[in-house]
Amino acid sequence: MEPMASILDKLKAFAKSGEDFFAGLTRRENRARRNPIEILKRLQREAFADLMKQRDRLDKVEKLLTFYGSSKGGPFRGDGTRVGGEVDLMGTLFLKDYLDQENVDAIKRSGIKTGVCARINFETKVREKDVLEAEFISSLSGHTESGKSLGTALSFARVSYIANMTDWFSIAAIPMGARCRDEKGLTDYSSFGPPLLHENHGGSIGITVKKSDIVASLAQFVVDLPSSFGHCFSTFGQIVYQFPRSTRLSLFGVYQAIKSRQQANLGPLTMPLGIFRCHKHPQTSVETSSPMETSSEANVPAGSVAMMLESELDERTRVQGWVQMKNTNPRHLQWAVSMSDFPEEDIGWALSLGGSMQQHPASWDHFQVEAFLKFNLGRRFSLQPGFVYLMDRGNQMPVLMLRSTWSL
Repeated sequence: MEPMASILDKLKAFAKSGEDFFAGLTRRENRARRNPIEILKRLQREAFADLMKQRDRLDKVEKLLTFYGSSKGGPFRGDGTRVGGEVDLMGTLFLKDYLDQENVDAIKRSGIKTGVCARINFETKVREKDVLEAEFISSLSGHTESGKSLGTALSFARVSYIANMTDWFSIAAIPMGARCRDEKGLTDYSSFGPPLLHENHGGSIGITVKKSDIVASLAQFVVDLPSSFGHCFSTFGQIVYQFPRSTRLSLFGVYQAIKSRQQANLGPLTMPLGIFRCHKHPQTSVETSSPMETSSEANVPAGSVAMMLESELDERTRVQGWVQMKNTNPRHLQWAVSMSDFPEEDIGWALSLGGSMQQHPASWDHFQVEAFLKFNLGRRFSLQPGFVYLMDRGNQMPVLMLRSTWSL
């Protein structure tokens, strides 16, 4: 019995010593975990491992960008293209039983147009400061047109490139769809600025110089006239002076000259420029020439001058007035005075008075009053109900108008 008891005692002692050994290891590990220095070392190792992983990822992305940038090349790399646009829907209700030809002519002179107008523009930054823009437009239809369509199809209408050389000097090139400004109201009289700013001048190239409170612009336009009328060359000049308290005075001038086409039409963006005249142009017979061709060959120059004064009373209220004279003839005048208040969220309003004198020096041939409200239904949709009263020579006509605009 004694040998068996001694063996059991040795086994118990061995088991106890093993239990004490493992218990010591566990307590030592727990003390290491509770030690702040060990905790900081462990966190440092984990953070360093995460940083190395992020660095590897950044290196991969940088190599990928470098590869695509070097493979594409050109000034457009790294720059995105902004896409925007709007859709206008305009309708009118003439409060008159019958519209004869005189009424239709009066509506044409008032600048009222109805239908659907869609506009989509793409704008890309080039070389950080320059801007390349392309625009697709479907224009409104006028009341004088024979068709009953709501508007023209969406087509490529304008492309422009503006190079900002410095902070005070810039160059603009517009191969097609050149206009001085393009801000529209309910009619041509309530649009921003005189009519010469909204005429389509075809292709153009111009420069703009800014210095302190003065901005000067000079541009040359070329329009390819239909049939055998040739080309119309227009020179546009603008000087804007900024007064204190948000008041600006603008002077505009356009000089036009027509060069008749004496040869076959060569296509768009193409015109002859003769330096050496060794051969005479073939003479066209009088029987085949039309009266309009004969008048265009006279190359009688024409032009218009305009002045505009605008002032901002506060952040949203603006008052402006302009007058335009054609061919430096004081008997051919157009004018308009307007006041508008367009807040971003509340209801806006606008009031405009305008008229023209073309034949009778002692009386106005055309006079109209416009008033409309603007309801902003969200950030992208607005509704403008308006009222226009026309007095054109012997005709008087009240018109109700409704315009809706959806911004894309």
